[in-house]
Amino acid sequence: MAMSSSARAQEARDRIAIRLRGLRSDAGLSGQQLAELTGWQGSKVSRLQSGRSQPSDEDIRAWCRACGAEGEAADLIASARQAHQMYTEWRRVQRAGLRGVQQARTPLYERTKVMRVYSSSVIPGMLQTRAYATALLSEIARFSRTPDDSAAAAEARVERSRIIRRAGRRFPILMEESVLRRQVGSTETMTEQLGYVLQAAALPSVTLGIVPSRAAAMWPLETFTIFDTEQVGVELLTAAVTITTPSEVAEYLTAHEELGAHAATGPAALRLIARAVSELA
Repeated sequence: MAMSSSARAQEARDRIAIRLRGLRSDAGLSGQQLAELTGWQGSKVSRLQSGRSQPSDEDIRAWCRACGAEGEAADLIASARQAHQMYTEWRRVQRAGLRGVQQARTPLYERTKVMRVYSSSVIPGMLQTRAYATALLSEIARFSRTPDDSAAAAEARVERSRIIRRAGRRFPILMEESVLRRQVGSTETMTEQLGYVLQAAALPSVTLGIVPSRAAAMWPLETFTIFDTEQVGVELLTAAVTITTPSEVAEYLTAHEELGAHAATGPAALRLIARAVSELA
């Protein structure tokens, strides 16, 4: 049975509590000793290390100082914030349609200077044509049983994607070769879409890599986007997961780098796309 969003959030809070207990234990402190060092009541220490209370940023800093583990504070703070915001059910945010979901991400896209993308399922949103996006979003609305405003949502997605043509930004984009052959919409829609990918690959801001089907460096991962080096958005079937913990962001950066190292780029990538276009005929 799939874990609910509330259960996932509690699981994240429990992980914070375990890490706090571990820091206290490693420092050789009892709960009462830590309470005395921080000036707290013993009951507060108990609530925090049992997961019954969520620690504030300052609580985490004080705990780490008392344990002589100041270097752990930043990662713990990011993890605690993520426990609040990490899991967003698609059905909840799509209740009024898909257009609002597209528009809600615009500020994040606008402030991001380097957007690393990896897709194992469909053409990445930043490279989608209006027709492809409409077909895809219509299917998502059907499956999710949410209002079908796919045309308006596709327009919002295309409008948001215009940032790939702005100066001062970089878009290292990777996709699995299988994405090129997964038909979304009509044959005409796919032909137009693959043609647009060929055009976008020539943009100064875009570095396109196609991970060949025979490449075995890594297994296909869930689709993800890394915004600068601060945040990762991971797309699951039923939800979006937002990751801000520095150590986890670093893992996604490493995964993107490894996948990119084995991807076809430049003329080799263009040949794979052209081959997929020829197979549509």
